[in-house]
Amino acid sequence: MTQILTTEHLTLRRPGPQDAAATTAFYMSERARMAGGNLQRPAAWRYFAAMLGHWDIRGYGLWAVTRTGEDTILGLVGPYFPDGWPETEIGWLIFDGSEGKGIAYEAAKATITDARTRLGWHSIVSYIHRDNARSISLAERLGCTRDPNATHPNADALVYRHPSPSEIGPHE
Repeated sequence: MTQILTTEHLTLRRPGPQDAAATTAFYMSERARMAGGNLQRPAAWRYFAAMLGHWDIRGYGLWAVTRTGEDTILGLVGPYFPDGWPETEIGWLIFDGSEGKGIAYEAAKATITDARTRLGWHSIVSYIHRDNARSISLAERLGCTRDPNATHPNADALVYRHPSPSEIGPHE
């Protein structure tokens, strides 16, 4: 099973214990409020542990995003489908100091391709907090359209549907 994806600038790897401090800090921050965070340390740690467990149970999950040649985690991006989730999702969490640099876009493109080819996903959504303008902008840049009729995991989530390969065309 693939445990690493690479792009022009990034290496995406399975998260590990070395990522606990950065991921827990993210989930404890105000920035994480729109991703289920702004939590106390024990709950933030459990979120991280659940991400590791998602990999063990499903065989895939959010990738730890690093710059190629480095191992410091910049965020988590990738396929996510925990029990009870309405649809298969590509999610992204970019840590403080790494946003606005194209990291989420580059990583999301790679993980969408991987989800379609390796996991066989035909339909992909991203659940985005209605107040998260940066995430909505990224989804739109990825070619997503809002699907107001789709089922969402919570009342604050909007559903953005990723285009199918046939909708993207041969130039992508």
